[in-house]
Amino acid sequence: QVQLVESGGGLVQPGGSLRLSCAASGFTFSNYAMRWYRQAPGRERELVAGISSIAGSRNYADSVAGRFTISRDNAKNTVYLQISSLKPEDTAGYYCYALLLRIGLRDEYWGQGTQVTVSS
Repeated sequence: QVQLVESGGGLVQPGGSLRLSCAASGFTFSNYAMRWYRQAPGRERELVAGISSIAGSRNYADSVAGRFTISRDNAKNTVYLQISSLKPEDTAGYYCYALLLRIGLRDEYWGQGTQVTVSS
């Protein structure tokens, strides 16, 4: 059974930090690129950060570059999102996403999300 389980969200003051985790099981984690998305109420889901399967490359949305860091530990089947210098506009549900793309094959999974609320 495939699972992506996010954790680490919560209520934090502006300027604060959190580390989100996403624990994967039921598939070969090291073969998959991993991404974090977020969705605020009334807004579309947006890509926040991505990391390749062997962590050779990372990419970030302009709105979070320099404040968020994505990393992964293939031995622990976990991807992380370190978020810092938080702003109220970072308030959203944060979702983990796994993607495998090969010739003739596309496989993808979503987690259930973890809520981040930035407020004083």
